Amino acid sequence: MARKSGSSGEKTRAMVEDAAIRLIARYGFAAVSMRQIAREVGVQAGALYLYTPDKQSLLFDIMRGHLVHLLDSWQQHSPPVETPAVIRLERFVRFHIDYHIMRAEKVFISYMELRNLEPENFSEIERLRRDYEHVIEEILTAGVAEGAFEHTDSRLTTMAMIAMLTGVSTWYRDGGRLPAGAIATRYVDMAFRLAGAEPLAEVAE
Repeated sequence: MARKSGSSGEKTRAMVEDAAIRLIARYGFAAVSMRQIAREVGVQAGALYLYTPDKQSLLFDIMRGHLVHLLDSWQQHSPPVETPAVIRLERFVRFHIDYHIMRAEKVFISYMELRNLEPENFSEIERLRRDYEHVIEEILTAGVAEGAFEHTDSRLTTMAMIAMLTGVSTWYRDGGRLPAGAIATRYVDMAFRLAGAEPLAEVAE
């Protein structure tokens, strides 16, 4: 069934996706029914199929939308490729932290619900994830070539750094001991150490 178009339909579609994100992040994909999502939005269960073919498609759309927006946002914030790797790494870390702490539910779903994707959908999400991982891997490789970084395995360092940076979304709370900017600066320091570079700046307590 085709998705409903038009401003009203697009608004309801966004409400369906927002409701699904909240419920899946709270209870898990397997435990959430289309009926629950419909109740959260305030429509009849059958009406959901005007906006999404099924729950699998809804999960895929949430994950794909998150990753596409992430990649597009980085493209808007990334410095030119000829910029020294140390500067590009700093900007990547700050971008990644700022982006992910504002979208904790989507980040959680994009990592924890991969197992619930059908094979074709999983392949597409993995492709997008690899595209994003390649951004930092290329920076790390360039840093070694420039003599700024001393790590020995760009791929392994990439995966370790992504895990470290993304983990902030699981514990960050607005109004906590450190503001987001200070946290990003601490993570820049840790990322430089992981890359085998001198810390960019020491951060005062």
